[in-house]
Parts: sequence; C-alpha cells; structure tokens
Amino acid sequence: MGEGKPIKLQMKDISIEFPGVKALKNVDFMTMTGTSHALIGANGAGKSTLMKVLSGAYGHYTGEIYIDDEPVQIRNPKDAKDLGIQIVYQEVDTALVPYLTVGENIMLDYSVNDMGKKQVVSWGYIHKRSKEILDKMNVKVPSKKLVSELTLAEKQMVLIARAISKTCRFLILDEPTAPLSHSETEELFRIVRDLKQEHVGVIFISHRLPELFEICDDITVMRDGEFVVNESMREINQNQVVEYMLGRKLGDQFPQMDIQKGETIFEIRNFSDGEKVHDINIHAKRGEIIGIAGLVGAGKTELCKALFGLGRANSGDIILHGKKLRLRSPHDAVKQGIALVPEERRKEGILVGESVATNLTAVNLKKFSRMNLFLNFKKEKEAAREIIQNLGIKTPGENVRLQNLSGGNQQKVAIGKWLMTEAEVYIFDEPTKGVDVGAKKDIFELIFQLAQRGKCIIYASCELSEMMGITDRMYVLYDGMIAKELQTSETNEEEILFYSTGGK
Repeated sequence: MGEGKPIKLQMKDISIEFPGVKALKNVDFMTMTGTSHALIGANGAGKSTLMKVLSGAYGHYTGEIYIDDEPVQIRNPKDAKDLGIQIVYQEVDTALVPYLTVGENIMLDYSVNDMGKKQVVSWGYIHKRSKEILDKMNVKVPSKKLVSELTLAEKQMVLIARAISKTCRFLILDEPTAPLSHSETEELFRIVRDLKQEHVGVIFISHRLPELFEICDDITVMRDGEFVVNESMREINQNQVVEYMLGRKLGDQFPQMDIQKGETIFEIRNFSDGEKVHDINIHAKRGEIIGIAGLVGAGKTELCKALFGLGRANSGDIILHGKKLRLRSPHDAVKQGIALVPEERRKEGILVGESVATNLTAVNLKKFSRMNLFLNFKKEKEAAREIIQNLGIKTPGENVRLQNLSGGNQQKVAIGKWLMTEAEVYIFDEPTKGVDVGAKKDIFELIFQLAQRGKCIIYASCELSEMMGITDRMYVLYDGMIAKELQTSETNEEEILFYSTGGK
C-alpha cells in the first residue's frame, strides 16, 4: 500500500500523437496520495490516454512526470508498477486470464516477475496471499475459483486485488462502476475509502457525475485533449462540470418529439432462452420506444442477445409483421430485419483493428459490391463519410482505425453501422455505458429519429433516468422474468426500482 506522508504526483506538458490523431496537447495533472481524484471529460477528451501514459501503456509521449518534485521515467508498465502506479481498465476481461484461478490472476505479477529463475511455483503462498488480500477488501470470492466463472463485478475486484497486492501509491480506475449494480458500486466505494485511509491515491475516470461527487475530493476536467480546470469538489457543482466538459451549456438531454405510433409490428410470446430469461411476453408498435428496465443481472442482456439469434435453446415465438421468425443465428436476425447494439461494444459490436469505414459498412457489404464479388471502395467511403457527418463522429477521417477513437465515438460507430441496413427492429443494450453527456444526447436524438421513421426500438438499461426520459412504455425485468409492464408517463423512478428489486 502507500506510505504514511502524502506523496505528490505531477504530470507537466504531456503531449502524445497517434496516426492522424493528436490525443493530448500540453496537459497538466496533479494529485496526492490519500485522496480520490476525478478525471472527467467528453469522449475523446484524452482522459484515458493521459492515464495510459501514467501507467506506462504509451511510452512515446513528450513532457515530464514528477513524484514529490523528483522527475521519473515511465515508458512501459513495469516502470509505472515499480513506482507504485497501478491501473484497472474498463474492459476487465482483457486484463484477466480466464482459465486461471482467482488467486493465480491476483498474483500474476509475482508468478511472472518475482520468482526469477525459480523452477517451483509456491501454490500455497499464491492462494494464501491472495486470500489475505481479498479478506482485507471484504470480497467473498474463493481464491481457487476460475476467473471464467466470475461476474463482471467480481472480476473487477480481482483486478483491484492484483493492483494492491504490491506497493500501490496511486490506483487508476477507468469507468469502474459502468458494469456494477448499485450495491456493487457501494462496495467499490467502501474499498476506495479504505484505500484512501491507507494513503493510496485513487484516480477515478467516470461519466457518472453523482458518483464522482459522492466519492471524490478533487476533479480535473479535460476537453479535446487539453487541460481545462482542476478544482476541489467543494468548489464546483455538476452543471459547471458539464459546461467545462462541453465548452457550452448542455440544455435538455432528452429530445422533445411527438412521434406517431402505428400498429403492433413486433411481438414476443412465451419466450425463454433456456437459461436466464423465462416466459417473456412483449409487444411493440411502429414508432414506439420500449424499455427493458432492471438491475445488473436481471437478464436484460441475455434477452437482447436471444432476440438477436444468440440463444441456445429458445422456446416461444418471435413475430415480426405477423410472421413467426426462426432465428438460429445473428445472420438470420439481420436478414429478418433485426439489429442489435450490444453492451460489450469492443468485444461484440465493433472491429477495433479495422477502419471506421470498414466498421460502418460491414453489415451491408452487398450495397457496396459489384455482382457480389468486388467491393466498390469509393462508394463505401462516401457512405461512411455521410454517417460520420450525420452522427458527429469525431475522427480525422474514415480510414482511421477504430481503436484510435474514444469510447463514445466507438459507440456511435456501433450504432451507425446499422443505419444502412434499414432494419425494422433496433435493440439497444446499455447504449450509453461509458459515454459522456454530450454523446448521450446525440445517441438519444438518433434513437428518436429511428422511431420517427417508424422503426420499433427496444431500449435495455439499468439507468432509471434514461428509462424515464426516452421510453414510451417499459417492461421491468427481475430474475429473468417480467415483473411489471409500466406506462412511462404514469410511473416514476421509485416505482421502477421497486419492481426491479422484486417488489410485488
């Protein structure tokens, strides 16, 4: 853990470029051990990039880093770890080895680095030490359980345990609460408060402003790769933070549109996926936005995937325009006019190593091919440029690799690729997860425009304010079943939460 007296960390004049993208421009950042510091900005502001510089993931930056006014060199992850700087990334699955146990993952640095030329692994020490760390965090996960069997929240706790298994002065948490339920978030905050007591400095990257005001002492705001302001949380409010992030006032987040509803075009009858969701009955009209509400683990994602042909043993009926659909794969779903924007966009919704243009046109290649054999690259790029402009995707061009774009702009691409398909039913699973307030507004406007065009929208989210702001009707899921159908205009967040937690 960190040491007793406060330690100051400073980053000065940090700049970094990627092909076609100047991600950071002379950024300053300062924090102390024993405090929690919010780092916030719109998608593409550079906050994750700045923390990747600090954690050694990007070594080609210019500028200086100081610890207690002494210059330090951080050009790779080992440099950062040796200085007591640890990071827990948003995409937890990419940082864990699924076929190893919890204990082996926590002690991974020990196994790889500290054993040196030892030929014998002390499994007893690995599991004893990892259990001590988990007990100290009050995390009830068996050390010998496989990581592949854990929930997202448990995986995140394992990564935090790994980070503090060695000397940790500064712990960076990138969107740590995005996959967590309310109770899991409270547990994470308890751990953060304990770490502060042990003189660890915690840096929070998040878009959830109420949480930041609850847990953080200071805040740094970035915009367009530049430093904007550093303030004490006591000296600033949420509206000011949003204005600093966007460089303007936000206005109404949810569009105000009067959308005419048509006939019922989509029905789900007595539907089960054979595992998580059971006996689901839903109907949706043309131009209607239907909400699927519920807490983390209620079965929202499983339902969305099953409706997209990803279930194994589906039973019941999926009916579109009066015709029963047989969906054995996502290919079948796309052919029948169903589109899905998945929760885990980097794993399931986009091709991060490919260009923006390739991603935007991937689901409708026929439209850009001659005789279904030769791709018309000029036509493909023209279509991609049109969607980039219409959705306000921040990218230097359509040929830039998607991995070089921010999370919010990647999400716009994940949505934008479906606009060329003319699907009938659009399923959105947590589409604003890890997205800033400005990009959220763009996504909401896009969804309303689809509804205006007579599309049927299914919107799954655990964000109650979004349920109230964007849907016409909603179904509340609890333990894989529909607990209640609610008219949005006649309900409130308290009632949604009541049914989400098993109320009857």
